[in-house]
Amino acid sequence: MRYNKSHFFNIAELDIKITFKDSEYNSIKLLSSFAPFEIVEESRKIFFHLIVDDDLQPIKEGVERIDCFDTGNGDTIVDKLPEGGYQYIIKDIKKKECCLLQTNKDFTSCHCALNGTYNMRCFGLNNALMLIFAFAGSHVNTILIHASLVRNAGKGYAFIAKSGTGKSTQVSNWLRYIPHCDLMNDDNPIIRILDDGKPYIYGSPWSGKTPCYRNVKAPLGAIARIDRAKINSIERERPVQAFASLLPSCSSMKWDKEIFNNVCNIITRIIETTKIYILHCLPDKESAILCHKEISK
Repeated sequence: MRYNKSHFFNIAELDIKITFKDSEYNSIKLLSSFAPFEIVEESRKIFFHLIVDDDLQPIKEGVERIDCFDTGNGDTIVDKLPEGGYQYIIKDIKKKECCLLQTNKDFTSCHCALNGTYNMRCFGLNNALMLIFAFAGSHVNTILIHASLVRNAGKGYAFIAKSGTGKSTQVSNWLRYIPHCDLMNDDNPIIRILDDGKPYIYGSPWSGKTPCYRNVKAPLGAIARIDRAKINSIERERPVQAFASLLPSCSSMKWDKEIFNNVCNIITRIIETTKIYILHCLPDKESAILCHKEISK
């Protein structure tokens, strides 16, 4: 009989379960960034359950190829399964297969098999969990957003932009020049619309190259899109512009109408309750001071 070990985590106030089938290669050690989110006991309400089992085999009959996507860190192949769920093959930057992931339609029940070295398995498992969380979240008013997140005076301020445009630089300047700031996450925070109708933003186990894995929460104060410029200025975006700014920063699947519509509805509710800005800026102290003065009003 194989030995199974389950671990439980609370991420953005949602409880998840990860079960490792007996393996000399796979264990909780692959998920060091999840340590601040681990809880001792299983919740009565599990957001999703992932079983890690290297004996899992690809489903080949009756699958529909969706596409192969370049994520920037490697390719991900997506197939739709006959029962309505999905199958993913996650590859690393060297195009080596790290993870086979199979899900049900709403991503609440998932299985994966890992492959390769320790680093490949870490990469595959972390990416599978991030993907599951993002798409399962769409059913519970929750999105994963590509942003750098700073907290000031109790509110969370998220900065979005294409990679390399200056999100982390702007946040670094806030931390350096604006009093009472702390870094909540530097790559993939989580936004949830709670029962009070208001958006809250959370730290997550996924933070890019910056090891900032914090189980923290704050009301969402504002979101600013970074635009490099020769002169510092800031303006509030109109709703249509705000939607166009936020959508590319949110994890979604355009080919799955239910999930895509859910994400669009969540973004719309964020825009209705949160100020969205565009910050034209240099990577300097003055842009941080200008931005803080405007968006923290």
